[in-house]
Amino acid sequence: MTDQAVLDEIKATIDAHDVVLFMKGDKRLPQCGFSGLVVQVLNHLGVEYHTVNVLADADIRQGVKDFSNWPTVPQLYVKGEFVGGSDIVREMFEQGELKPFLAEKGVLETVLRAARSTSAPRIREAGGRRGYSPPTPCGVQA
Repeated sequence: MTDQAVLDEIKATIDAHDVVLFMKGDKRLPQCGFSGLVVQVLNHLGVEYHTVNVLADADIRQGVKDFSNWPTVPQLYVKGEFVGGSDIVREMFEQGELKPFLAEKGVLETVLRAARSTSAPRIREAGGRRGYSPPTPCGVQA
């Protein structure tokens, strides 16, 4: 693949997803501790994100470094903006800056809205259905 084709593919991936993590491995099986750390932080915050395994393609592995002018992987992008690598993500998380940043970008609000709309109605339905009676405690005759 030509250098420009690689950069175009990276840009297309970043444009196609709100949150992209270029990493070693994938979110189910990180292949290095730095990538694993960013995965843990994003999972903890409940962020939906797309991963690109740079170990699967040497052109992408080098291309993402050229694209961002950042020498290491992992690399996190949010809404097209390069955030940084594991040290920056960890520092932002520990300083309480990452969650507000993600909320400002609108990537946390979507997750929160989806969680409210799917779990809240089920909770209400369990006790709010017409004709519903809570179970009788053991040893008590109804």
